[in-house]
Amino acid sequence: MTTIADRLSIAQSRINQAAQKCSRMPSEIKLLAVSKTKPVSDIIEAYQAGQRLFGENYVQEGEAKIIQLQNDYADIEWHFIGPLQSNKTKVVAEHFDWLHTLSRDKIAKRLNDQRPANKAPLQVCIQVNISHEDSKSGIHATEVMALAEQIQLMPNLSLRGVMAIPTATDDISVQQAEFSALARIYHDLQQRFDGIDTLSMGMSGDLDQAIANGSTMVRIGSAIFGERGT
Repeated sequence: MTTIADRLSIAQSRINQAAQKCSRMPSEIKLLAVSKTKPVSDIIEAYQAGQRLFGENYVQEGEAKIIQLQNDYADIEWHFIGPLQSNKTKVVAEHFDWLHTLSRDKIAKRLNDQRPANKAPLQVCIQVNISHEDSKSGIHATEVMALAEQIQLMPNLSLRGVMAIPTATDDISVQQAEFSALARIYHDLQQRFDGIDTLSMGMSGDLDQAIANGSTMVRIGSAIFGERGT
């Protein structure tokens, strides 16, 4: 039976191989271990195997884990990657290091106002609905620049790039179209603003295609921690 350390190693090997296929340096791509619904003991096991970036989807669950681990595992970098309602912004502003799903000016303002003075700016990615699905969160590509300009005016937020959850499909042509569209937005942001270095896209099923299109951060959950409830 494989351990979390084994599965982390396998995931990193997949990233390395995908990077080499498209002549990229593996060090350019960060692995975000998605630990939602998993116990703290799993996070500690991954930490002991060298993992430092963890992604959580649920505000209260993430907050509880951060508080429990903040003393002995202070160098964990916590990423909030789920949908965020305005009444939950305070928890994210106070506890997380990153937010990947920013798509509204109202949320940005609340996060900026609620970020504690003793913390570094909250690192944020704008979520783009690159697949144009009604069921997906995120803004239209044409709205990204306007939101980015607003974020630049907020001293307690630091815009790092864009994130998307593409169509769930094995169709390589669909994956390619959506990933390349997000990459174009990312490069446009880089031309306009300083500090843009994060193209957050790709999961277990489409990791190779995402990396071929320039992803700098891939999100992997069940392939590391097992399916939910296991």
